[in-house]
Amino acid sequence: MIKIALIRHSKTNGNLEKRYIGITDESLCKVGIDLIKSKSFPLAKVVYCSPLARCLETSKLIYKDIEPIIYKDLKECNFGLFENKNYKELIGNIHYKKWINSNGTLNFPNGESSEEFKDRCVNAFDKIINDILQKDVKSSAMIVHGGTIMAILDRYSLPHEDFYHWQVNNCEGFVIEIDEILWIKGDKRTTISEVI
Repeated sequence: MIKIALIRHSKTNGNLEKRYIGITDESLCKVGIDLIKSKSFPLAKVVYCSPLARCLETSKLIYKDIEPIIYKDLKECNFGLFENKNYKELIGNIHYKKWINSNGTLNFPNGESSEEFKDRCVNAFDKIINDILQKDVKSSAMIVHGGTIMAILDRYSLPHEDFYHWQVNNCEGFVIEIDEILWIKGDKRTTISEVI
């Protein structure tokens, strides 16, 4: 069995202000750095990471001796017109009202559609699993975004739960297990073995 820790990056000022900071490249804040120091995390031989600063900084603080392998397609969703804004700033925006009323199913105006985002994340995850299989790594970690974790588990979780079920707080996540023989045969599913 392969074990992969899916860990959401630690806190940024944008997180504290409840902003949509999808592709905004923001560093960790002091609260986020302190949060990492207060927790323990699963061991990993290899670390995969989003290229955004908040993920790279989280990775370096958790897995100090491991140089992360960067996958650009692990980035958070491009929230378009909502990017780097919070609810209070968007409350009067007609596009935001429509998006909220759709339960998040509409595309982000001038941003990514949720299907484009999910497909991008899942394709990156598939490439990572292939890399893990080639290297015969049994324990690894992915330092990514909340939406990235949600997209992966929406596609591959067993038992299946939908996208929004998998929301996680900063510096939290899941350890998933994959049976490599089943995965190679095309039975692509993951089970949760631990909540971080």
